[in-house]
Amino acid sequence: MSRSVVEWQGKDDDAAIPARVRVRVFERHGGICHLSGRRIRAGDLWDVDHVVALVNGGKHCESNLAPALRDKHREKTAADVAEKAAVYRVRAKHLGLKPSRQKIQSAPFRKSNPQHTATRPIVRKALRLEVPHG
Repeated sequence: MSRSVVEWQGKDDDAAIPARVRVRVFERHGGICHLSGRRIRAGDLWDVDHVVALVNGGKHCESNLAPALRDKHREKTAADVAEKAAVYRVRAKHLGLKPSRQKIQSAPFRKSNPQHTATRPIVRKALRLEVPHG
């Protein structure tokens, strides 16, 4: 009869997962990657993954951990971060915390007089002198 072990919980989200917990998680899942369903063989790089990501409200405890092949784990992490960002944008918009990207409507600038350049000659208007009759 095996001795029961108290479930490991991290003191904070950055706490390192001890090697003994990694072994227990690996054995509990039978050495199978929970993302791809492939058996993890000797020499394969693997990580311990949070089934429910920490950024999405998951807990940093042993029951929320599962073995995952490193390349699949990185894909899942990127997807979790993208999901969190999308949820944050929608929530912020609904709460009015982020302004919308609408352009401010204003009067346009006046048209300026044409400028003279070195390639365009200056055109002078002829002066008309009006002489009174009489």
